[in-house]
Amino acid sequence: MFGTISEEEKLVKGCLKGQPEAQEALYKKYYRTMFGICLRYTNDRDTAEDVLQEGFIKVFRNLENFSGQGSLEGWIRRIIVNTALEQYRKKGAMYVMVDIEEARHRDTGHDVVSLMSEAEILVLVQDLPDGYRTIFNLYAIEGYNHREIGELLGISEGTSKSQFSRARQTLQESIMKLTGETYGKAK
Repeated sequence: MFGTISEEEKLVKGCLKGQPEAQEALYKKYYRTMFGICLRYTNDRDTAEDVLQEGFIKVFRNLENFSGQGSLEGWIRRIIVNTALEQYRKKGAMYVMVDIEEARHRDTGHDVVSLMSEAEILVLVQDLPDGYRTIFNLYAIEGYNHREIGELLGISEGTSKSQFSRARQTLQESIMKLTGETYGKAK
């Protein structure tokens, strides 16, 4: 099949030529996945829509910079995540500074998360304070390490670690409230 052009390559070429139908098709192809990412970084659907729209504008403006190395979806994802981070910084969200030694991880010994739906987990993540939510997403979902997160957000690696630990603790406490158990209470 040498010389066969993929559907994705056709979409990219059409977008680069300014074809509205190609732009719409590319948007529709990745809308759902990218909207899910935006929801993880924001605390409401309207803000997530704004981030998504701003992100896709950047995708279309910078599509000529896509080298074809790696997946188009991965390239779009990086733009969407960076757009969400820019929105977070514009909002002026502040981090609650917590020393890493003070941040404790508590293990409940229960696997209630596996019993929860994706929508239930998303609601809990969206309810996290902005700083916790952002670092939780970058570390647990996107796979950045704490050094990279620190560089992205202009914070120390230790602050990233402590914020992640606090995010986990907050999520665990929220899960325990949902399951009706007292956090840390032995059965």
